[in-house]
Amino acid sequence: MKYNNRSKAVLLLKDGTIFHGKSIGIEGVTFGEVAFNTGTTGYQEIFTDPSYFGQIMVTTNAHIGNYGVNEKEVESDSVKISGLVCKNFSFNYSREDASESLFDYLSKQNLIVISDVDTRALVSYIRDNGAMNAVICTDGTPIEELKAKLAQVPDMNGLELASKVSTKEPYFFGEETAKYKISALDLGIKTNILRNLAKRDCYIKVFPYNASFEDLKSFNPDGYFLSNGPGDPEPLETAQEVARQILNENKPLFGICLGHQIIGLANGISTYKMFNGHRGINHPVKNIITGKGEITSQNHGFAIVREELDKHPDFELTHEHLNDGTVAGMRMKSKNCFSVQYHPEASPGPHDSSYLFDQFIENIKSSIN
Repeated sequence: MKYNNRSKAVLLLKDGTIFHGKSIGIEGVTFGEVAFNTGTTGYQEIFTDPSYFGQIMVTTNAHIGNYGVNEKEVESDSVKISGLVCKNFSFNYSREDASESLFDYLSKQNLIVISDVDTRALVSYIRDNGAMNAVICTDGTPIEELKAKLAQVPDMNGLELASKVSTKEPYFFGEETAKYKISALDLGIKTNILRNLAKRDCYIKVFPYNASFEDLKSFNPDGYFLSNGPGDPEPLETAQEVARQILNENKPLFGICLGHQIIGLANGISTYKMFNGHRGINHPVKNIITGKGEITSQNHGFAIVREELDKHPDFELTHEHLNDGTVAGMRMKSKNCFSVQYHPEASPGPHDSSYLFDQFIENIKSSIN
């Protein structure tokens, strides 16, 4: 194996803490909120998940790149993370059906990567001190200059990012002859969500994040879907108004992640930025209705205020995160509406929660009959 002499790189946190590592050969500087994902596989799906837009991703798995990339395993049309921090970056890969190396894939998109970082120490530090902005530098820019630029990067709290990843024009997914029609609001939708709906005989029209209720209704859908996405849900006032109008019509509504938060805000239930979000494919959730446990895929840095949900006369908690008691799912008592904070499409992750798509279809069937 050829030995590559790689240049030094740094990860600078907003509080001034510095972690040292090496560049994989893509030179530059990138900014974002540092976050960590505990999944042991699925790095390509994570990197292309629009919900990660604006974040520097720290992977806790020690080896990244060892199985290359496959063009079918993407959740959007490009890498969405701002930068990557890892322990061991593999330039070689061993999977037969990989189309290219991770290095070649990331090089085409000019993603800044720092490897050889003590990621255990970094994750421990983030857990103790909370998510914060950071910068990766692989081109030798002086630390003081990086600090000055990092100070100007806006905080994730209050930051609207759905507009950065949403489609610009409506598009269709699935078979036009499918039994059910769904209008989906794209706040950063993952492709596997659309696959799951299409697999259940749905034809989906996907609308931009700022589409009006009239736009969504013009498709004459059997149900509505509010997608996952990045950033703070509070600034998305148009989406909140769309949710209110959908609820007034009382056709089936299903929300995931950011869409779940939008439904809460539309009904006067607040959200908050978490000290550390939930990001991984092994998060334990309890279904309050059935009493069953689920291992789930999660990616969020904001959450519903549980105390307000518990007091709301028209809502009930349906799913609880077992690690910290946060709201993982809810439904309305008087409307055909439910939502979850996690990712039942699980790409990557376990399929324990895929029944939620079936539940949405059942709600549609009931509303039609």
